[in-house]
Amino acid sequence: MKNTSPILFILIFCCNLVWAQNPQLDAAKKKLESADFAGAKADLTKIINADPKNKLALNLRGQARAGLDDLYGAISDYTFALEIDSTFAEALNNRGEAKMDLGNDEDAIEDFDKALKFNPKYTVAYTNRGLAKYNIEDLQGAYFDFSKALEIGPADADKYFNRGVAKADLGEFVSAIDDYTKAIELDKSDPSLFNFRGVAHYNAGNIEKAIADYDEAIKLDQKDPLKYENRALAKSAKEDYKGALEDYNKAIELNDEDSETYNLRGVVKFQLQDIDGAIADYNKAIELDPTNPVYFDNRALSRTEKEDYSGAIEDYTSSIELFPEDFETYYQRAMVKILMNNKYDACLDLKKAEELGSTEAKAEIKKNCK
Repeated sequence: MKNTSPILFILIFCCNLVWAQNPQLDAAKKKLESADFAGAKADLTKIINADPKNKLALNLRGQARAGLDDLYGAISDYTFALEIDSTFAEALNNRGEAKMDLGNDEDAIEDFDKALKFNPKYTVAYTNRGLAKYNIEDLQGAYFDFSKALEIGPADADKYFNRGVAKADLGEFVSAIDDYTKAIELDKSDPSLFNFRGVAHYNAGNIEKAIADYDEAIKLDQKDPLKYENRALAKSAKEDYKGALEDYNKAIELNDEDSETYNLRGVVKFQLQDIDGAIADYNKAIELDPTNPVYFDNRALSRTEKEDYSGAIEDYTSSIELFPEDFETYYQRAMVKILMNNKYDACLDLKKAEELGSTEAKAEIKKNCK
């Protein structure tokens, strides 16, 4: 589940069979463990040609094919193994992993269900089912499965991390912080753990703790723009706009194609009264993503500050075209029209804003629309 995302997910590659004393299978297993998937596949194909009902070899070749990104071939091998032994829990789990890699989470969950039916203590299957449930936004189900994986054990950083992410997405930030902390105790070298705990601290209102975690995450990984952006957001929350600007500059240096970073830097420049700089950043954000109404709203505010009322009206109009249900944009466009002494059109916008739910618009109608 490790990202950024958003969210990035770790699929557990499982080779925990009770192996028969078979030198050929042992050799293939070693090749799999060393990521020599092509070599393992070749060796296992020879074994299967000699013994087509060797379920262990079929399961292993499925893993080799998965390692070579031949997911459909992997599923075929796992299915053949299950035709030989329908209770083969590891093959069910591995087939579920392949299906999940293909984005077929519902079918993957069915395989994980069956694997757990035949092996109720199968920690890996609980973790994988939790990941699949997370993918389909069954957060409570994911939370349960990640908790079960920790209960069965052994506990490790990944298991605590996975449950922490599920808790955070459920809004349980304090409890998520506890899980991230346990994960960090087990693995202090993973920058993602500090980054995610920083996000949880930020959402819980612990801004200083969030910044401390982002500091540590950046110390461990200085090449990830998202970590600088997260720290910039935290610095902005405590009105350290100069510090936030430095972090946004670094984020853009690392990735100059992210529209949201330009937008957020524009907001900081606006706060620092660098209106021209803010407009330049909003221009870039819109160039990279002309479908986001917020960017037009923000540029309109900056243009209004510079008394470029026509430009502001143009931007608010573009925003409304993209998202016509936002009463705030109608309200803001009306305010600019009032500044231009165009009360007739302003009142039309205010009435629309009121229809959409703006309480501010109602007061302005009484004041300006007689």
